[in-house]
Amino acid sequence: MSLGAKVANQLPYLRRYARALTGSQSAGDSFVRATLEAALADDDLRATIGEGRAQLYHAFNRVWSTAYVDTADRSSGSLGQHEAAAQERLAAMTPANRQALLLTTLEDFSIDDAAYIMDREPEDVESLVQDAIAEIDRESATSVLIIEDEPLISMQLEDLVRSLGHDVCGMAATRTQALEIVQREQPGLVLADIQLADGSSGLDAVDDILKIGSVPVIFITAYPERLLTGNRPEPTYLITKPFQEQTVRTAISQALFFGSSRPLG
Repeated sequence: MSLGAKVANQLPYLRRYARALTGSQSAGDSFVRATLEAALADDDLRATIGEGRAQLYHAFNRVWSTAYVDTADRSSGSLGQHEAAAQERLAAMTPANRQALLLTTLEDFSIDDAAYIMDREPEDVESLVQDAIAEIDRESATSVLIIEDEPLISMQLEDLVRSLGHDVCGMAATRTQALEIVQREQPGLVLADIQLADGSSGLDAVDDILKIGSVPVIFITAYPERLLTGNRPEPTYLITKPFQEQTVRTAISQALFFGSSRPLG
């Protein structure tokens, strides 16, 4: 397999990670692009990123770490609401904590791989993950709308959301039900599947909701390739089914950290 093909296979997931890390699709994609440009200019780096997924993420980490301060200092005047909120909150949160948790949960790296990616010792990464979990526990409670047509998964998500101290304002199996709930309730977060019970789309349901007001959204789907195409604005928070509960917990924390957790209205 050629180097280009190897990198292309991992690129959608690196872009997902970059968006979750920076809180912005545009900023995340900029760092991914800078990583690839650095590899093109450096033969050794180009050879390294072809050795495996961890090596690609390690190269990305080098670029992100050296440019992080400049990104944090950008003016938020031209950014959207969620991007501006992300930049403000990034300055207040230890980025290493968030990075360690993302690598070991959303990206499913081992502690040892995460340590290699971050250029740290494994015990340091373990400590960072525990610190990040403590930050999750301190998240303020919000109201969550669950859009999911599988009853067992819907109940699992409900139990998980409530265990984190959040409320569930409604559970919808169709686009129509989701819109009806939002018109009478005020969710601060949406968990949405893509393929719904009556053949309607969770993407369309979320579009309906965002026309009413701004709210962070986490997509949970068995078909991530339908969202990671580059043809439309891509979600920052995307979880693949079957999911691990810790992955959902992390995504909820990230979404509330970066996006506005205020209710619609």
